[in-house]
Order: sequence, then C-alpha cells, then structure tokens
Amino acid sequence: MEIRGMVEEDAEAVVELTSQLGYRRNGERIREWIGETAARPEERAAFVACLGDAVAGWIEISVERRLQSEPFAMIGGLVVRDGERGRGIGRQLCQRAEDWAWERGLRTVRVTSRSTREDAHRFYLRDSYELVKTSLVFEKRRPD
Repeated sequence: MEIRGMVEEDAEAVVELTSQLGYRRNGERIREWIGETAARPEERAAFVACLGDAVAGWIEISVERRLQSEPFAMIGGLVVRDGERGRGIGRQLCQRAEDWAWERGLRTVRVTSRSTREDAHRFYLRDSYELVKTSLVFEKRRPD
C-alpha cells in the first residue's frame, strides 16, 4: 500500500468513496477542491491510500485557527472503501495526517464523527484519540 498526496486524477475514486460517507459531490467539484488544496499546502492537505492502482481510502486535514484556542489540525474526512476496512488503511492515513500536523508545529489533531458512526468512534478510541466533548451541529441555509 502507498499513501500519497491526493491529485486531480483521483477525483472519480474520491467521489465514489465520498458517497460511502453519505455525501454527494461531483467529480468537477472534487477536482476544484483538490486544486485549491494543492495551492495551500501550509493550510490543508489530502492524502489517498492506494492498493496497486486503486484508491482504497482518503483523508483530509486542515489547520484551524480560532480566537478561543491555539491552532489545531482538524481531520475533515476519512473513509476507507467498503471491503477494505480492518486492514490498517485508516490507521496509516491517520498517521500521515498526524505527521503533516506535527510537521507544522501543531500540538493537537481533532476529528469529529457523526453520532451514528459507532465503528468510527471505536476506531478513533483504539488509535489513542480521546473523547473530549459532545456537540450538536446547527446550520442555517441561505434562502434561494
């Protein structure tokens, strides 16, 4: 397995994996996001895990700067292809994202996980992440 930076050619595989998380993004939007991310390497990154030529998973991470806390890294998404889970792919993706954060002098990596993703919660706890708080998420959409 190889962990490498995500490139625009990975877009269709990323679309498929993103749908396994329950989100819909089209290939063009994913390609744009990858390009924007590549242009800001000190602020965000995305990595893929490849088994041969196939993308088996991805992770994205960014630097978050808030008034009320020291800067930290946030894992914005992590997915491993159905049928490939339990093989250490997610752990290796997390390790690459953590290394990226440590290289930037950050002291904390944070991740959020939907309350219904109990397998993901167990994964993070096994990987030495600590549950530090429970939150609700509110959003307001712009009227059309």
